[in-house]
Amino acid sequence: MNVLIPAMVVLPVLAAGVSIAIWRRVWIQQALGVAVLGATVIGALVLVFQAAEQGPLVVHIGGWKAPIGITLVADVFSSLLLTISLATVLAVFLFAIGQPRYDKAAYYFHPLFLLLTAGVSASFLTGDLFNLYVAFEIMLSASYVLLTLGGRSDQVRSGMTYVIINLAASTFLVTTIALIYGATGSVNMADVAVRLRDVSPGLRDLFGIMLFITFGIKAAIFPLFFWLPDSYPTAPVTVTAVFAGLLTKVGVYAIIRTQTLLFPGDQVTTAVVLFAAAATMIAGVLGAIAQDDMKRILSFHIVSQIGYMLFGLGLYSVSGVAAGIFYMIHHIPVKTTLFLVAGLIETMTGTAALRSLGGLLRRSPLAAIAFMVAGLSLAGVPPLSGFFGKLLLVQAGFASGAWTVTGISLAVGLLTLFSMSKIWAAVFWGEAQEEPPLPSARGTGPLRAPGLMNVSTIGLAAVTLAVGVMVQPIWRLCERAAQELLDPRTAYISAVLGQ
Repeated sequence: MNVLIPAMVVLPVLAAGVSIAIWRRVWIQQALGVAVLGATVIGALVLVFQAAEQGPLVVHIGGWKAPIGITLVADVFSSLLLTISLATVLAVFLFAIGQPRYDKAAYYFHPLFLLLTAGVSASFLTGDLFNLYVAFEIMLSASYVLLTLGGRSDQVRSGMTYVIINLAASTFLVTTIALIYGATGSVNMADVAVRLRDVSPGLRDLFGIMLFITFGIKAAIFPLFFWLPDSYPTAPVTVTAVFAGLLTKVGVYAIIRTQTLLFPGDQVTTAVVLFAAAATMIAGVLGAIAQDDMKRILSFHIVSQIGYMLFGLGLYSVSGVAAGIFYMIHHIPVKTTLFLVAGLIETMTGTAALRSLGGLLRRSPLAAIAFMVAGLSLAGVPPLSGFFGKLLLVQAGFASGAWTVTGISLAVGLLTLFSMSKIWAAVFWGEAQEEPPLPSARGTGPLRAPGLMNVSTIGLAAVTLAVGVMVQPIWRLCERAAQELLDPRTAYISAVLGQ
């Protein structure tokens, strides 16, 4: 049995329990969290190489074979996303340790953060639909509290919207899973994929659309994204950063996994995915252009960039799906870095409103460098990782004849560059139109944030650069992942069911 796979989930859960037990010793909580998260990053990286060499790795918990028992699966797709996600979580955790805390609830931030990590890991590794629902609930239960950490009225109000929408989505998800179980007699994804072939095409299409809508709410696709721009900017920046980098991407992962495994080549669903991709790109970038707060601009760009990932899936080709996967790998650290930069600025000045900021290029060059790297990468400027992600998607789009959506993706890239330039001009070049809240930010001297916050932000920006430098080996792994996704019977199903 490959103990690394369950360890990705069990270690954060155990660490969360220990962290609660020692709640009076925050520094031990922090050291424990760093050690566990560092270990899981190394373990996930090992899983990438094992899955690439051996094919999908399967663990049947308790020795109960699928489809009866609980199955965990690590293929190239899930292990790649697990690795980049855990590396991002570690960077945000270090940022949180360095951030000055004024609230009384700091002691339970660490166990909740570890539980959130366990939910993310379980979402990537679970092999059945019901445990995917359970993993989402672990993740979301922790996020409900983290989102309102601090207790401000605007946080609670926005957090309530987040909670209500996600509870509705979870209810819809468990109902859909129940209907699939009623039709197939199974919730193991590999087994369901086999049994759905005996279900009528109309009912199969209905299940595909229902799962797409459910996970689409969690991924914040058009028109189901309205909850995100109001919920994320009001949360503490460490929470917003990990939410921005991970939570919506877990939703996209679930869409890609279920659509390729359970409903392969379904023309109805593929058409819906392409339409949703184009609409999500347009709605997100237009919403970003209309904002005047840094965190709200970045929140709308989360929505816009989800469209690119769906674009790759909608092409339903090896090059298209591989490009979508590469785009996810690029986007997770890039978007998180941008929110960490926003956190640095908010810590130093007390605000993220563009009208209260200006001239930070001279006063905080480290924040400017990190933003430049991540912002230009998000816009797709060469030779950064975002350029390669967009280039691969455009090539796949032209090869598949998806001219309209490909053209939209190029136009949205230009508008993304415009909005990043808007932030740069207002925050790093311009002069403040209003006084920032913190008196220390009103002078002309250098602004300083705690060293660990700077180190973790620059470190994550370096990860985005590394993705661009290592584009060739990462692309080969993405192609391998796409081949396994589009031929699930040969890889995933045979590994899980032993066929």
